[in-house]
Amino acid sequence: MVHERSSERRLSQSSYVGDIGAAASGPVPSPAELTPESWSALLSPRLAYFAGVARTEHVTRAAQEMQVPQSTLSRALVRLEQDLGVDLFARHGRTVSLTPAGRTFLASVERALGEVERAAESVRADADPASGKVAFGFLHTMGSETVPGLIRAFRADHPRIRFSLVQNYGDAMIERLRAGELDLCLTSPVPDAPDLVARRLDEQRLRLVVPDDHRLAARKRVRLSETADEAFVTLEPGYGLRRITDDLCQEAGFKPRIAFEGEEAETLRGLVAAGLGVALLPPPAVPRPGVVELTVTGQRAVREIGVAWLDGHPDTPPVAAFKKFLLGRRGRLLPE
Repeated sequence: MVHERSSERRLSQSSYVGDIGAAASGPVPSPAELTPESWSALLSPRLAYFAGVARTEHVTRAAQEMQVPQSTLSRALVRLEQDLGVDLFARHGRTVSLTPAGRTFLASVERALGEVERAAESVRADADPASGKVAFGFLHTMGSETVPGLIRAFRADHPRIRFSLVQNYGDAMIERLRAGELDLCLTSPVPDAPDLVARRLDEQRLRLVVPDDHRLAARKRVRLSETADEAFVTLEPGYGLRRITDDLCQEAGFKPRIAFEGEEAETLRGLVAAGLGVALLPPPAVPRPGVVELTVTGQRAVREIGVAWLDGHPDTPPVAAFKKFLLGRRGRLLPE
């Protein structure tokens, strides 16, 4: 997205257009340590002044274009050369020209200023109320129907807001939330941690999924305790649905015998159809042949779904709008 530049910007165009190709062709430098003694901290305030004078080759004209006093600009350049111990300019009365060292320094300075410019424009664009970005994570089982429906409904009123989507299991999304890689995540169970804010949005009934030739397939309802001798296919440890399955089985008086651990609910349904075991799963987006889905009685076999975000983390306008939208969907998050 191209974001409109501020009319009050003081740097000239040449001072923030960098040579990305040249920068990418060399080795990638390690991040600068911004200690008070570092070159980055020492030189950064004067680099834009240097680039502006290098472009105009005239201190007075550069000062006028950058709207700073000429004396301030002159002192900054002298201090820059003193700090480096190198003459960057040759003086010719009111005009200046770059020395060979100055030309070498300018190439890197323009790349650095260009990167800063692009970074600033990027974060400003992402925060734009009308066309900014939301980094949103969600569970695999929410991906086929729930999340596309949510985004479609939200974008009816916010058509230009962009999404960076991450589909993963609950623990991994919480890690990315804490790392600042996500703004919001839709997860289950609803997390309870001091550094997070979480709000319950809805709940989803879980069903016991069995092969269509299973001894229980003719039933409509079943107690989970009746499956104590069955093999289970489940999601891997770390997945919220796996924890719920383990907890429900423990509540029913047994520890499930695991035949397979996977990453996708629909993969588990296929393995149930193949006769590998039974599974506790949310309803499918589309009915799958080869399996029967039974209502679990005697226990509250549900999973709660909520939205979570990092406590104290300020929201950009797009994130705040999407958060408000999600919270407004309490009790009607899931498709009918």
